Amino acid sequence: MKAKVKVFFYGSYMNLDVLKEVDIIPADVDVVSLPGFELVIAPRANIIPSADETVYGIVASLKHEELERLYSEHSQKILGQTYLPEAVIVKDQKGNIEPALTYICYDLIPGDVEGDYVERIAKPAEKLGFPDDYIQYIRSFRSD
Repeated sequence: MKAKVKVFFYGSYMNLDVLKEVDIIPADVDVVSLPGFELVIAPRANIIPSADETVYGIVASLKHEELERLYSEHSQKILGQTYLPEAVIVKDQKGNIEPALTYICYDLIPGDVEGDYVERIAKPAEKLGFPDDYIQYIRSFRSD
């Protein structure tokens, strides 16, 4: 049995249809939040430390080879960005905390934000029941 890692997704990778494009279908997905960070989209989703903010997303269990495929092959080659793993502490809807791995881009190449990309994040956020003001915040990044 191969080990799985709990991973926090906050951008387009919390969209299960996007993960399917890379042949990743997580068996377990939970809605969580990550206090102390802020979501930015410019042109891709990223998180930055921010004491007063919270990022919403999902936590899923993935195999190491799935993470390698997602972040080395898809993120770097298709999206053109390098995201590196970081340990974080997420909070579930009941207030329980757990460790997870997330990926952050420290050298995000700036660019225009495409509306379709923003919707690939906003639509699952709606389905997952994120707060309305957070969904509006996601959509505020649209440049079209």
